[in-house]
Amino acid sequence: MGKVYKIIEIVGTSEKSWEDAARVALETASKSIEEIRIAEVNKLDIKVEKDARLTFRAKLDISFKYKK
Repeated sequence: MGKVYKIIEIVGTSEKSWEDAARVALETASKSIEEIRIAEVNKLDIKVEKDARLTFRAKLDISFKYKK
């Protein structure tokens, strides 16, 4: 019998780096989503705040086993 996986998009942010933003996104998602299989980074961008601070953002598609 085959398996079915669901794919959703998540966004993580960090003031350190894109890698940290992706890590934050996955760590947060893994608290409520079981059996995450794959994470694919789709987009990286930087938000420039009015005070010149930078916020790194990573958009990821994650797949996990679909349960009925």
